[in-house]
Amino acid sequence: MNLIYNSEQYSVVEFGADRNLDALRFGGYEIVDKGGKREIFIAGVLAQNFRRDVNELIAGEPTMAEIDEFLGSYDAIMSQPVLLH
Repeated sequence: MNLIYNSEQYSVVEFGADRNLDALRFGGYEIVDKGGKREIFIAGVLAQNFRRDVNELIAGEPTMAEIDEFLGSYDAIMSQPVLLH
């Protein structure tokens, strides 16, 4: 697992591929909306699309605000609350 992005609003953790776990066969990403206190874990085709879109985004050397805006496009599917232990 590798923290690949962290701002005041969002953090993204990348999980490497693990051929022994079906959910991580191609790797996955956890996106956390800190302000909304919710998260989502994406794997499979959605993770592959996310990786592609992120590569296109960073090729343009975006600002942190632009990255947060991109991550905000995932807000509608974030339904898992973030719980503190």
